[in-house]
Amino acid sequence: MKYYAVLDTNVIVSAMLRWQSVPGSVLELAFDGVIVPVLNEEIVAEYRNVLARPKFHLTEEIIEDVIDDMTARGVFVDAETLEWDLPDANARVFYEVVMEERKSEDAYLV
Repeated sequence: MKYYAVLDTNVIVSAMLRWQSVPGSVLELAFDGVIVPVLNEEIVAEYRNVLARPKFHLTEEIIEDVIDDMTARGVFVDAETLEWDLPDANARVFYEVVMEERKSEDAYLV
């Protein structure tokens, strides 16, 4: 069985900083194909920008490997803009993408 999921940036960062963790297990399931990452260009750009922050000490090679793996295994979605009031406006794209994917598959926001 495959699960379609939009992975919040915090999950990706937490997994990269501590692989032996719940977020690490989630990312490992994505790499193994059990979880299918649901993405769009804005989400991928956010992953790249946040992972490249100096405080995380991740090399460009590691960042690109993670993003390349996720994009190779993921599905890209063109989402409609949602006119919702959200507590975190920066999270809007994650909600939009998961809601768009739910039109064709069960999808989750992790």
